Amino acid sequence: MRDVVKEREGAPPRFFQAEAAGLRWLRDAEARGGVRIARVREVTATRIRLERIPSAPADRASARAFGAALAETHAAGATAFGAPPAGWEGPIYIGRLPQASAAEARWGAFYARDRVEAFLRPAVDAGNLAAEHVPIVERACAVIAEGAFDDDDPPARLHGDLWNGNVLFSPDGVVLIDPAAHGGHRETDLAMLELFGFPYLEEVVEGYRITHPLRDGWVQRIPVHQLHPLAVHAVGHGPAYGAALADAARRTVALCGGS
Repeated sequence: MRDVVKEREGAPPRFFQAEAAGLRWLRDAEARGGVRIARVREVTATRIRLERIPSAPADRASARAFGAALAETHAAGATAFGAPPAGWEGPIYIGRLPQASAAEARWGAFYARDRVEAFLRPAVDAGNLAAEHVPIVERACAVIAEGAFDDDDPPARLHGDLWNGNVLFSPDGVVLIDPAAHGGHRETDLAMLELFGFPYLEEVVEGYRITHPLRDGWVQRIPVHQLHPLAVHAVGHGPAYGAALADAARRTVALCGGS
């Protein structure tokens, strides 16, 4: 079976090397029961070659096992909120967009600044986030940055772009590809799975919960953790994502008693 090769002439600086670093960092968690990660065969400035993953139908057992393994990947940890993959000092990306690294002790400060606010101006400039929606998103960022949703969970080792297209069901279980790996809050990966839909998501959550219990209220906090992917999509995927971003921001503020 031939490997998968992704090529891009004129790729941003160290684009494919950043992907490889994220895959290798996530793979380091496999030894402690983490999710299986696609193997990097070769990486250059203009391409990356990965093992090809044979496909299989999604099923409940694999979804539950994936949830349990994802909990172990998260538990492998990171040095800080916003930390890049261990040993990587270059840029990091989500899709084709660059993202900042950080070394924050508090999740809210990192998340509001580097994962939401950083994408607002590009989303407005793209015509996908209406100017009248910016204040509510900024208000949500303010309450997040002030620590409204901080807790004592340590930084988790996140995949960071965990929509269903990056989660492959194989005959041997789930395999992950295309990360935007960094240190973050574990609820963020789960929120992205919920945002874009995932087969047997309830089984994923149950497998995760049994392995690493989730904090009370995590379902209510899903809009908080969906601000990042919605902001990213508002940059390049149309005004529907800008409207969804504003709605998630309103729900985030409402969790703190605002309107």
